[in-house]
Amino acid sequence: MPKRTRGLTRRGLLQAGAAAIGAAGGSGAITGFPTIWAQNIKDVVLRHAGPPVTAIPAIAEQATKDLGFTVQMQAVENADLLNRFLSQSSTIDCADVSLVYMRYIIGRNVLQAIPLAKVKYWDQTIPLFTKGEYPDGRKAPQQGITPTMILYATDATGQKVTDGKQTEWLTAVPTVTNGDTLGIRPDLVGQKVDSWADLLSPAFKGKAAVQDNPTIGIIDVAMALEAAGRVKYGNKGNMTKAEIDKTVDSMLEIKKSGQFRSFWTTFDQSVNLMASGEVVIQSMWSPAVAAVRSRGIPCTFQPLKEGYRGWGYTLGAMKHVDGLKRDCFYEYMNWYTGGFEGAFIARQGYYAAQPENARKFLTPAEWDYWYGGKPAATDIYSPFGKLMEKAGNVRDGGSFWERLGNIAVWNSVMDEDRYLTRRWNEFVTS
Repeated sequence: MPKRTRGLTRRGLLQAGAAAIGAAGGSGAITGFPTIWAQNIKDVVLRHAGPPVTAIPAIAEQATKDLGFTVQMQAVENADLLNRFLSQSSTIDCADVSLVYMRYIIGRNVLQAIPLAKVKYWDQTIPLFTKGEYPDGRKAPQQGITPTMILYATDATGQKVTDGKQTEWLTAVPTVTNGDTLGIRPDLVGQKVDSWADLLSPAFKGKAAVQDNPTIGIIDVAMALEAAGRVKYGNKGNMTKAEIDKTVDSMLEIKKSGQFRSFWTTFDQSVNLMASGEVVIQSMWSPAVAAVRSRGIPCTFQPLKEGYRGWGYTLGAMKHVDGLKRDCFYEYMNWYTGGFEGAFIARQGYYAAQPENARKFLTPAEWDYWYGGKPAATDIYSPFGKLMEKAGNVRDGGSFWERLGNIAVWNSVMDEDRYLTRRWNEFVTS
């Protein structure tokens, strides 16, 4: 493992400088960088953009309180977020960048490399991200874009990646992860649901929905088609043109039969479809399931025998960030992965890439429920104080490693991405 510097952080220098200033009684004897940092930090504004499920104002408010400079959180829907990275990256300073979007922006001078030596909690980051393996040494599945494919930069420019070999430079720092599955309304499905193939079951004709995002929706569809025995893939995360054609042609046929009620594009749409009962089975995100439950409506993030579709977010710094603002970014990066944010998003069903740090900010009952797969010892609440689960209930999918240890494929940008997008649009608009 590369050697990392474990010296004073800028926050430590600030604290030491402030103490020294107080001792000197304003005599002017204290000079140098710590004093400059203390004087200027209050004027720094760090603009953080991300999707609504992670770019949460309450997190920025706590960071601002803890760090002494201002963090502004900007929530942007995923498609608009990517456009912003590619055409307006100078309007933000750092961002939640998905593993998928890394494939679009690496090499385009959008992000700057992060020195591994600046990452305080690298040793606490799960090996699924840092090494591409599970804690027991098993290799993680290689379908789709795995974290190690995009994490390590070849050099300080950050414009190329090593495809797995660890270096002293990161494209971004791992933050949030999960394994996604289908959401169902257990009170309305009327039968056992244990396979991705159930998304295509005639029993749910007119009551099923799929996410309208070609890079994600196509993988959900592929999981369903393969589970139903209709298509066999070499790599669902990187299909050939022939496999894309088989997939889309099959889905066009299924769509014409009236299987799908909707193709949702936003978080709120997915929540409303499920909460209203218009849809009883669909592609879904964990916080959306949580949002439905918080309304007192049954909703399950259903474990399926074929496994989960994995994904991850990272925190990256925009290329233009430098000087004092870059120093503040490093402080924020280490605060962000230090536990508060991880605990906050755990309460809506996501996992931190540094779980033991998140544990420090969760009650024992919360940790046992969200990470341990144990029955809730107390009532469980969302990060916004709404009742999520009654005491005694167990989280869908069990423990942290029961879920992340059963990933079948990762979200992806395929080699035939442009062709896929054309064919997917044909499917959605038909």
